[in-house]
Amino acid sequence: MTLENIINSNIAMIVIPLYFAAIFGESIFNHFFHERGVGDMKDNGVSMGMGLVSAVTNGATAFISVGVLFWVQQFQLYAIPLTVASLVICFILDDLRYYWHHRIAHRVRWVWAMHVTHHSSTQYNFSVALRQGWTKHFTGTMMFKVPLVLIGFDPVVVLFCGVINPTYQFFLHTELVNKMPRWFEAVFNTPSHHRVHHGRNPQYLDANYAGTLIIWDKMFGTFVAEQEKVDYGLVKNLETLNPFIIIFHEYWGILKDASQRGLTLWQRILYVLAPPGWCHDGSRLTSEQIKAEHYAAHTDCAAGPSKTSHDTATALAES
Repeated sequence: MTLENIINSNIAMIVIPLYFAAIFGESIFNHFFHERGVGDMKDNGVSMGMGLVSAVTNGATAFISVGVLFWVQQFQLYAIPLTVASLVICFILDDLRYYWHHRIAHRVRWVWAMHVTHHSSTQYNFSVALRQGWTKHFTGTMMFKVPLVLIGFDPVVVLFCGVINPTYQFFLHTELVNKMPRWFEAVFNTPSHHRVHHGRNPQYLDANYAGTLIIWDKMFGTFVAEQEKVDYGLVKNLETLNPFIIIFHEYWGILKDASQRGLTLWQRILYVLAPPGWCHDGSRLTSEQIKAEHYAAHTDCAAGPSKTSHDTATALAES
């Protein structure tokens, strides 16, 4: 058992019952009192089942990332002692790491192939937070934790921060909360901010990659405030609850695209590493192009955030 497994299992003893209690409570409240967020119970069940399998598969392969973190510890510039201050600093830096990891997950098709699972539901509630990919340790983005170890943080502390962050994010996946206090909305990621991130509305693409602190999106030009009602899901929804299709469909799409006849080696590489939706003949659109067309057609709209790429439109890469 790896150290990450030990850390995860100890925290899981607390958070997993809390997660399922929250899902149950939200479902009851939505059913009787709330006009939004009433989800399909089959979809909820698929999300929860995929989340449980994700915990097993990602836990079993965690040695890939954890092994690297402990190996590079020997090259640390300085061993930072564990204090409250150093823990807070590590968490903030890890949250910045998460922002770039998440942004790349929407800009590089290979990473998106894992992350698309999380965005495949057309509803938005706590159960969707558990709908996670099974191959996160094969994307390469977990290596973004290496600099935190090299500058002096203990790998155990880095791993701990990496568990606390998604625990916070779980509670962002709800429509029960409209807006938090203004000061909170200004600094922290909130359900309102994260609803935008799950939207397939053109003006909501490329937005709100934050984990805990929304300040990163504001600093790097990817913040969009929630205004009109969010349409959840992918630009091209899967229309299936088969968990194996949900998990592996984008990998299959990459294989089909990259193995087409008549492509150059560079074009085959781009089908793996370019933004999802990229194609050699221009027959599909990336989310950046979709958003640009939207603003061109609605000149009265304010300019969107920086021209990056968001998750939902990237499902066009499947077609």
